[in-house]
Order: sequence, then C-alpha cells, then structure tokens
Amino acid sequence: MRRLLILLCLVLLQVFLQTGAPSGAVNAQEPPPAFVTKAKQVYMVEAKTGTVLLASNENQGFPPASLAKLMTMEVVFSALKRGEISRETVFPVSEFAWRTGGAPSGTTTMFAALKSQIRVEDLIRGVVVQNGNDACIVLAEGISRSEAEFASRMTARAKDLGLGRSVFGNSTGLPDTESRTTARDLVELSRHIFREYPEFYPIYAQPDFTWNKIFQRNKNPLFSLNIGVDGLGAGFAEGSGYALVASVARNGTRLFLAMGGLASDKERLEEARRVLEWGLSSFETKVLFKQGEVIGQASVYGGTSSHVDLIAKEPVDIYLPANNPDRLSGRIVYRWPLRAPVTEGQDVGVLRISSGDRVVREVPLVTAKPIETGSLVSQATDALLELMFFWL
Repeated sequence: MRRLLILLCLVLLQVFLQTGAPSGAVNAQEPPPAFVTKAKQVYMVEAKTGTVLLASNENQGFPPASLAKLMTMEVVFSALKRGEISRETVFPVSEFAWRTGGAPSGTTTMFAALKSQIRVEDLIRGVVVQNGNDACIVLAEGISRSEAEFASRMTARAKDLGLGRSVFGNSTGLPDTESRTTARDLVELSRHIFREYPEFYPIYAQPDFTWNKIFQRNKNPLFSLNIGVDGLGAGFAEGSGYALVASVARNGTRLFLAMGGLASDKERLEEARRVLEWGLSSFETKVLFKQGEVIGQASVYGGTSSHVDLIAKEPVDIYLPANNPDRLSGRIVYRWPLRAPVTEGQDVGVLRISSGDRVVREVPLVTAKPIETGSLVSQATDALLELMFFWL
C-alpha cells in the first residue's frame, strides 16, 4: 500500500510539472517595454526560429484587399507543384476578367487583351509584379469554372494550411462582403510561400514586367525603403485603412511582418521601416537546447519504463533582445499518459516558450528512445494508478 501511495504522488507531481510548472525556464532581466506601433493589427516573426517579436490584435479580422492575392498565388503555386497545370498552360482572357480587372476597370491591371491567350508563367508575373486584377481572374477562371468557385477553393486551402480565420470572396481583393483575414494568418501564409515554393518566391522581388507593350515597375511600395525587403505586398480597404505584408533579409536574418489599420500610405512606409529596423537591429539568436539534448520527460504507462526522455529534432533557439533579454519560461505539453509501446522519434508534444503570458515559440518534441510493453503486473499497476488518479 505504501508503494502504491508513493507511486500515486509521483504521478500527481508529473501531472503538475506537465500542466502547470515551467520546464526548461530561462531566467533573465525584466523584459523591456513593448515596442509601440501605430498599426491597429501587427504580427512579426523571425523566420528561422519562428520567434514572435511583436504581436498586437494579430487575430483581429480585417479586409485583405490586394493582400488576398497572396492566397490566390498559393493556390496557383500548389496547382503547379501537383501537376494540375504547368507554366506553359494557356488560359483565355474572358470579358468578365477584362472588364472587372483589366483596362476598363480603372484598377491595377496587367493590361491583358480581351480574348487573348496568356501563359500561366506570364499571368503569375502579372499578379505578383504588376498586382494585376485581370491576371488574378484569368487564373481563377482557368483553374476553376468561375472566380467564385476559385474563391471557395482559396478559403478551403487556407483552412488546410491552418489559417482558419481567413475567408476569401474573390481572387483579387476587390471590395466584397465576405473577405477577411488577420495579421497572423498573412504572416503564416507568407512564410509558407517562402518555404514551399522557393522557385517562385524570387518573382516577388522582380523589379518590373512588361506586358502588352506596357512597362510597369513592381507595385510593392515597400521596395522604396531600401532596407532589404524582397516581398510581399500592400493593400488598402475603405474603413480599415492601409495594410502590408513584408519579408526582409539582412545578414542571415529574415523577418516576416504584417500590419493593418494604418492611416495613409506615408504612415504605412514609416511604420514598416521603424518596425523592421527594430527587428533587425535589436535582437540576436540564443540557443536554449542543443540538438538531441534532453528537454524533459513524459510519463509512460504499461511499459518497461515509467518515463521517456523528450528531445527536439533540431537545436532549440530563439531570437532575443540583444541588450535586455526577456524573461522566458518553457512548458512541456503532451497528452498524458503515453501508452506503451512507444517508438523512438515518436511525436508526443511540444515545448511552449513564453515571454510573460505570450507564447513566442512552439517546438515539437519527440521521444529519445523506444519503450517496450511491460509485464502484466506493471500494466495492471499502471492501470490502477490511472484509475485512482481520475477518480480522485
């Protein structure tokens, strides 16, 4: 009976450590005051570590305007990657595409000629470089039966990517009642495009593109900052203001930033410069755990061992303020208890690294070694302990 009570206490202690107490905490000085920006919504992360550098109203919805074209391009890039279409596939310019997004529309356009046939390769540049609404609609109608059907595909694809707060009513971002996104979703979408489509991402930095004998410079206003921005775009919607998504690289560091709710194009450029320069100059990378280093343990029931070490597949590093690092805490979260057998390298949980009450990074954790199924006696004992715990 005494042994049973001791084991029960150990179980309760493990649950407390797993759900409530910080694990792998890093102590430092008190964090500096939060960086203040005029943007109503903002979200910025460092690309390599995924560290959240700045976040305010990052899950608050607003119309994407032209930033909806990022999702349009993701669907197109995905179709190319799967072989659904090719760069040489040709799509026709319908009257709807021409009138809604072409020369007669008075909006940003590729100047695609009515009833002409255009390669996907050129349409992509028409969207990414020239911000052409006609090019978006031609791609949407070519890949799906209509722009409305393509927009439904955009929303479904966003949910597949974990961007559950984004809804798209069209391919262009022209005003509609349905389209909504968030700063966080825009950053995660941009990071996804950068990682998954390296052959297409450089097009975002292409300085100009000529179509229908009309020369146009890249429509992204952020290139005028000359601070290393190589994508992705900007937008404006009545009632919600000016927005942007930027990717900047300098000295091996890449940041992704989304901002919304800015009052003017001038304010958008000024705030983008301030936030990006702060992110690039005020932080440095710190390694918290080496690759394969034991970070914590998880309880195992019905196995030859009562616990298993947890490790990360890669070094666990974080992008911290250089002169006044934040006070960090780490917590291991997994579904308790693990049941034997457990395989080596099995995904079992995450390490959540927080600065104050804000999670700045999540790192997947795997088991360091296998745990075989234990004897009938050990399985029965563990089952009894589990039953007693839930009864208590």
